[in-house]
Amino acid sequence: MNHVAELNSQPRSIQSIYSLYSAKKLFVNRRYQRKLVWTLNEKQKFVESILRKYPVPAILLAERLGERDGGELEYEVIDGLQRLHTIVSFIECAFPSLEERYFDVSEFATAKGRADRGDFDPAVDGQTISRQEVSTYLDYVLAVSVMQGATEREIDDVFGRINTYGHRLSDQERRQAGVQDEFSNLVRELACEIRGDASSDILNLEQMPAISIDLPMTKHGYEVIASDVFWVEQGILLSTDLRDSMDEQCLADIAASVVGGQIVERSKDALDKVYDSGSSENIRIADALSSYGTERISDELKYCIDEVRKVCSVQSPAKLRNILFDKRTTNAFPAVFAILLIAFHESLFDGEKKISDYAGVRSAISNLNKHIDTSRRSTAPDERRKNIEVIKGLIARYLVDAQLREIYGAHSTTDIDVAIRRSEIELPHYELKQGLLDLSNSRAVQENVVAKVVNTVCAMANSGPDRSGTIIIGVTDKKEDADKIRVKDKIEPRPVGRRFVVGVKREADRLKELPEVYFSRWKNAIRNSELSENLKAGVLSNMDYNDYFGLGVIVIRVPAQTELSYVGDDVFWREGDSTLKADSARTIAMLAKRFG
Repeated sequence: MNHVAELNSQPRSIQSIYSLYSAKKLFVNRRYQRKLVWTLNEKQKFVESILRKYPVPAILLAERLGERDGGELEYEVIDGLQRLHTIVSFIECAFPSLEERYFDVSEFATAKGRADRGDFDPAVDGQTISRQEVSTYLDYVLAVSVMQGATEREIDDVFGRINTYGHRLSDQERRQAGVQDEFSNLVRELACEIRGDASSDILNLEQMPAISIDLPMTKHGYEVIASDVFWVEQGILLSTDLRDSMDEQCLADIAASVVGGQIVERSKDALDKVYDSGSSENIRIADALSSYGTERISDELKYCIDEVRKVCSVQSPAKLRNILFDKRTTNAFPAVFAILLIAFHESLFDGEKKISDYAGVRSAISNLNKHIDTSRRSTAPDERRKNIEVIKGLIARYLVDAQLREIYGAHSTTDIDVAIRRSEIELPHYELKQGLLDLSNSRAVQENVVAKVVNTVCAMANSGPDRSGTIIIGVTDKKEDADKIRVKDKIEPRPVGRRFVVGVKREADRLKELPEVYFSRWKNAIRNSELSENLKAGVLSNMDYNDYFGLGVIVIRVPAQTELSYVGDDVFWREGDSTLKADSARTIAMLAKRFG
C-alpha cells in the first residue's frame, strides 16, 4: 500500500503564527520555493483585507520534527510564503498600511521583545494603527492546513501541482515548479550563485529578505540589490526580469545547448520540452547532463561569465550592453548574451584556449550587432549556430592554447561572492578575515591571525561528518575598516552585501612581495601548524588565490572530515560565528558523538 500523508486543518491566529516565526519554527525550502516577490501594493492590500476581516487564501504547511529542542515540531511552508512574510513583516514595521500607518509594536509583547533584543528596528516615521486594529490583526484566524508524515517526494508533488495552477507565474517559474530533477536543480542553483542569493536549501522564514532582490522602485530593504546583480549590472536583463526568473530561463537555454551537444531552438516550446518530465528531450538532456557532470558545467559557465566581466572591465569599464550594440539602448538582450556565452564556452573549453588579450576581445565584439543576425529568424538552431561561429571567429586571434587545468582555478569570482553573501546567514560555516596586517600606522604583521585561522579550520571541521567550511582572507564586515584601508592602501573596497572585499594584494604590496609569495605565507603557516594531518592535507589542497577584480583574495576550503580534529592536543568548535576551545570532557564527548 502506497504511503499517503495526512492533511489536517489547524486554523491559527496571526498571533500564533508570529509566535512560531519568532521561535524560528517556520522554514522555507529553496529547492522549490520562489523568492519574496510581492510588490508593496500587494502587501498593503493583503494587510487591508485582514484589518477588514475579509477572507484570505489558506496557508499550507508540512510538519516535521526539528533537530534542536528535543525534536519539537517545526513547519515547512508549502503554499503561502508571500502571505506569511507579509504578515510578520507588517508586525515588524517593514512597511505601512495603505493609509500610511504602521503596526504599533508597543501593543504586542512578543514583537516588542524581539525589537528590544535588536531583531528588528521598530522605529517608524508616521502614525500607527489603533489598539483595536492591533487586536483585530493579531486575532485574525488564518485557514491553515498541515501535511503530516509527508515525504519529500509528496511535498515536491504538491508544490508543483499548486503552482502550475497559478496564473501569476512566469513561464520559467512554472517550469521550475513543475519538476525537480538534476537539470532544474542545476539551473536554480547556478542562477542563485550568479544573482548572489545562494544559500543552503532550508532557511528560516526570517532569513528570506537576505536572499531576496530589491528592485529599484520597491525598496523593501531586501539585501540583494538588483542593480548590483550581474544580469542587470551588464544590461543583459532589466531588474524586473529577475522577478520573473528570466535569468534562469537564459541559463536553461545555455546549459541545455552546451551539455546536450547541439544548439536548442530559442523558444518557449523548446524549453518546455526540456522540462517536460519523461519526454524524449527531457531524457536526452538528463542523460547528457549525467555524463557531462553538473559541477563541471556549473564551474565552466561561471568561468565564462568571469571572462565576460574581465572583458567589460579592461581599460575603461563599460556595460556589456554598451559594448555589443552600436546604438544606445535600454533593451534587454538575453538572446544575444546566450550565443555570446556559448561562443566563449566553445572557444575556451572545447578549443582548450585562454584569453591572452582582453582588450583585443573587447574590440572584436564591439558593435557585435552589426556582425550577427538579431532578427526573429535568429532563434532557430541553424541561425544561432551561424552567429556563434561568427563570434568565435572574431575572438580567435586573441586566444592562446591552454591546458584545461590552467583555464580555471578552484574558485570563480561568482563562487567568492556566493561565499561572502552566505557568510551573513550561515555563520558557523564561514569566516572572513581582512588580512595579516593591522590597520595602525605601523602596519605590523598580526602574529595571532594565522593561529586564529588554524583554530577556526579545526572548529569548522568539527561541525560534523557532512559539514564543510570556507574562510576568506581579504574581506571585512566593518565599514570603518574598509574606509581606513581605502585611505591607507589607496584601493577601492568592493561591497558585497554588507561585507567589503579589500583584498590581500594591497598587503603583498606593503610587504614588497609578489601575490604568490604572500599566498605561500598562509600555506606554509598551515603546513607548519599542529592541525590533524588528514585535515591539514585536505585544507592545503583546497587553498586558492583568486585575482578578484585586481584586489586578490585567498579562499581556504575546509573539507568535511570523518573524525574529530585537533590542533595539537586541543579541540575547537563553532558556536555561531565564534570559535571556541572545548574546555571540558563533556564538550569533547559531545563533538566526538557527531562523528558516530
